[in-house]
Amino acid sequence: MLKTTAALLSLSALLGTAPAAFAQTPAAPAAALAPAAKSCPAILHQSFNRLQDEVPQDLCQYAGKVVLVVNTASYCGFTNQYEGLEKLYAKYGKQGLVVLGFPSNDFGKQEPGNSKEIADFCYNTYGVKFPMFAKSSVTGAAANPLHANLIKLTGKEPKWNFTKYLIDRNGKVIEYFPSKVEPTDKALVGKIEAALAS
Repeated sequence: MLKTTAALLSLSALLGTAPAAFAQTPAAPAAALAPAAKSCPAILHQSFNRLQDEVPQDLCQYAGKVVLVVNTASYCGFTNQYEGLEKLYAKYGKQGLVVLGFPSNDFGKQEPGNSKEIADFCYNTYGVKFPMFAKSSVTGAAANPLHANLIKLTGKEPKWNFTKYLIDRNGKVIEYFPSKVEPTDKALVGKIEAALAS
């Protein structure tokens, strides 16, 4: 019994001093533990709800990427551009391109559905995997903050669905493409490749 009590007392003493011994070890600096945060350009200082689940998304997560912003619609003559946009995203995504889709009912009321209907259509019809956001306006006084900034910076407002704005890795808007410019257009692809290379 005495041996057991002595063993328990020794164990208690050891455990009682262990935390103090570890407390003497200096902690690693916080900067060493976390990767350096990328600086977020002003154009991306926005938050939008994700299309499929309405979870807020900070666009700063795309800082350092080449961003193609597109206003979309499910019932438009240009709707088949979803396929080309997804191919661009699949081909250049690993190099730093992200396509951001913003459904809008601004033109011809061609996006009447709710978020679930739009998300299901995009995925089931075109296999869209690039980030899509909740339906919003992209023109006029009601334009969402990103599109309001894009319009202000370029002086060009979307005139129809599938208008595209290309933003470089530093957050500079480098090009505006009207709806009729297909995702496979050589001028668009060339600008994307040049932005990815810089």
